[in-house]
Amino acid sequence: MRRRRNEVTVELRKNKREESLLKRRNVPITNPEEEEADKTVNQCNLETIVQKARSTDPAEQLAGVQAARKLLSSDQNPPIDNLINSGILPILVHCLKQAEIPALQFEAAWALTNIASGTSVQTQAVVSSGAVPLFLELLLSPHQNVCEQAVWALGNIIGSEEIDVCTGDGPVLRDYVIQLGVVQPLLSFIKPDIPLNFLRNVTWVIVNLCRNKDPPPPTDTIREILPALCLLINHVDTSILVDTVWALSYLTDGGNEQIQLVIDSGVVPHLVPLLSHKEVKVQTAALRAVGNIVTGTDEQTQVVLNYDALNYFPSLLNHPKEKINKEAVWFLSNVTAGNQQQVQAVIDAGLIPLIIHHLNRGEFQTQKEAAWALSNLTISGTRAQVAYLVSQKVVAPMCNLLTVRDTQVVQVVLDALNNILKMAGSQFYTIAAQIEECGGVDKIEALQNHENEEIYKQAYEIIDNYFSDDVDEDPSLLPQCSEQRYQFDPNASIPADGFKF
Repeated sequence: MRRRRNEVTVELRKNKREESLLKRRNVPITNPEEEEADKTVNQCNLETIVQKARSTDPAEQLAGVQAARKLLSSDQNPPIDNLINSGILPILVHCLKQAEIPALQFEAAWALTNIASGTSVQTQAVVSSGAVPLFLELLLSPHQNVCEQAVWALGNIIGSEEIDVCTGDGPVLRDYVIQLGVVQPLLSFIKPDIPLNFLRNVTWVIVNLCRNKDPPPPTDTIREILPALCLLINHVDTSILVDTVWALSYLTDGGNEQIQLVIDSGVVPHLVPLLSHKEVKVQTAALRAVGNIVTGTDEQTQVVLNYDALNYFPSLLNHPKEKINKEAVWFLSNVTAGNQQQVQAVIDAGLIPLIIHHLNRGEFQTQKEAAWALSNLTISGTRAQVAYLVSQKVVAPMCNLLTVRDTQVVQVVLDALNNILKMAGSQFYTIAAQIEECGGVDKIEALQNHENEEIYKQAYEIIDNYFSDDVDEDPSLLPQCSEQRYQFDPNASIPADGFKF
C-alpha cells in the first residue's frame, strides 16, 4: 500500500530542479572595465589562444589558458565545442600537473570546470582527457583556490547523467569518481575554518554524490557521507541547509535499507523540525526526506512519528503553495497505509478533515493523493476508524471523483467505497443513502461499461452486493464484516461527539 516517489523523481530529473542544478558554470562577477577586456579576448582567434596555451614560456602559457577560461566564463553561450575541437583539452589537462605554477593550475581547472558544465558529451570529453585523477590530486593542493576549483570540476563530472550505452547502467561518472576515492578528501574540507562559499560547493558536490538510485551510491559511500550530513544539517546557511536536506531526500529514496542507514545516523530528530522552517526551499526538501522515510516499514514510519512529525501537518496542509499541500497529503497516504495505531495518530492530530478538504477542492494531483490517503485508511483502519472517516462527510467528495479520466483514481475510490460499505454494519442504509443522494450509485452503474476491466468488475460487484433489488428485499444478503479483521477496537481514540451519520 505504500507508494514511493518514482514519478516525482523522473519529473525532477527532467526539470533539473531549480534548488540545486546538477552542473554549474563558474562565472565571475566582473566590473565594466573587465567586461571590455573580455570583449577583446572574445575576438581573439582560437588558434592564437591554443598556440599561447601550448607555449613553453610560463607567462605566455598562463595568458593563453586565461584567455580560454574567459571565453568559457564570459559568454552566455560559451564556445565549448569550438574549444574542444581546437585541441586545447590535453593542454589544459597538462597544465593541471604544473604544481610550481598554481595560477596556471587554477586557470586550467576553471576552464575545464566550465567545459564539464556542458552536455554529457562535453563532460565525457573532459573525463576522457584524463582530468579526473589530476583533479583528485589537486584536492590536496596547499592553495585553497586550486582545491576549490577542483571540487567544482568534480561536482560537474559527478553530476553528469552519462549512461553506459552498452549496459544501460548509470550513473557511470559518479561511480567512476567514487571508485577513484573522492569521498574522504572531499569530506576533509568540512571543518570550522572553511570559507562559506567553499563549503557551499562541497555540500553541492555531496548532493550530486547522493543523487540517482539506479543504482544508488555504494553502501560504504553512504556510510561515509552520513556523518557529514548530520553535521551540516545544523548549519545556519540556507544554501548549505537546502543542499544537505536534498541529499538526505535522495538517500531515503533508495529503498528500505538506505532508509535504515539514514535513521541509524541519528539525523531524523534534526530533520523533522525543518518542516516548519521559514524558508520554503528548506520545508520542501524536508518534506521530501521525511516523506521518503515513511514509504518504508511500519517501524521506520514510526521513527518519524515519534518526533511529533504530524504536529507540523496542519500548517503544511494549509500552505499557500499547492505543491507542499500535495506532498503533505502524499506523506499522510503512506502513514494511513501503516498499522492501526498510525492511522489513529493521523485521526488524533485532526488531519482527516483537512485531507477531505483537499479531496473535495484541491488541484487534481492533490485530490489524487487525498483519495489514496483515505482509501488506505479504509484498508488499514479499524471499523471505528472507518466510521469516523464517514462521519467527516467523506462519501460525497469520494463519489465526485468517479467520473475522472484517471483510471487509477477511479479504482482507488471504488476500493474505498467498497471497504466503507463492507464495514458499515448497522449504518449500512445510512451510508448507502449518502452514496445515492450525491449521485454515486448512478456513477458506479455507469462504470459497469468502463473500458478498463478492473473498473467495470469493481463497479459490478458494488452494485450487485449493495444496490441490487435482492439486497433491498432481504438485508441478510448483505456481505457481513469479518469480525476477526474488522472488529471494533475498544481502545481506539474516538471523537468526543461520537459518530454521526
